[in-house]
Amino acid sequence: MSILQGITPLILTYNEEPNIERTLQKLFWANEIIVIDSFSKDKTLEILNNHPQVQIFQRKFDTFATQCNYGLEKISSEWVLSLDADYILSDELIDEIKSLSTDPNIDSYNVRFKYCIFGKALQGTLLPPRNILYKRKKAIYLDDGHAHRVLVDGKTSKLSAYIYHDDRKDLSRWLISQDKYMLDEVKKLLETPFDQLSLTDRIRKYKVLAPFLVFIYCLILKRGLFDGWHGWYYALQRLLAEVLLAIRLFEYEKSQNLNVSKRN
Repeated sequence: MSILQGITPLILTYNEEPNIERTLQKLFWANEIIVIDSFSKDKTLEILNNHPQVQIFQRKFDTFATQCNYGLEKISSEWVLSLDADYILSDELIDEIKSLSTDPNIDSYNVRFKYCIFGKALQGTLLPPRNILYKRKKAIYLDDGHAHRVLVDGKTSKLSAYIYHDDRKDLSRWLISQDKYMLDEVKKLLETPFDQLSLTDRIRKYKVLAPFLVFIYCLILKRGLFDGWHGWYYALQRLLAEVLLAIRLFEYEKSQNLNVSKRN
């Protein structure tokens, strides 16, 4: 028996007018979709209300993890499909989920991503696979820097098909979001013991090195050169994000030195 009908998609939204309709179109199979909205001011709610299987709950945003855990409380099905508002299920992934048999030994599934620039899927991405399909009673969310991750108590398997990450919000919105994210990343980098940081985060603490390594990594190792201007756009985008982080780290260290000088 397929688990598809026992799955409830969970989506967080805030001003996702450019994205949410495309995400919902690929969830036609879901009997119920739970959306936790952080009081959107654009047409997000209008679009959501056009889909009868969507249930909207509004909650003031504090962290991604607490929003997701709040969403889990609203779900009664055995399985949860946790999505961002700019995640688009591929047809191959829908078919793969349809073909899944109920296996009591599997509690969650990892899914890989294809990153899109203006709708074009790139050959490579910095996005790691995510645990997005899991049993509700086995899961809890934790914050991780600016992001969040789900911990699932049990065995995880992998799906072979992809999700498309296709964010169509404009560059100004992206820059504002990235700057906020980098403040959380600074806190994570400075508060986590060095030996507990990933190799990537250890490199980021050196500030100047990380932006250039990310740029080269996206263009060469992730084959962005073969994606034309879309690949260059993505590489420059990730370079800019790392530059923002480096600037924020410099800023924090300078402020700390000034505080020490004032006390002395």
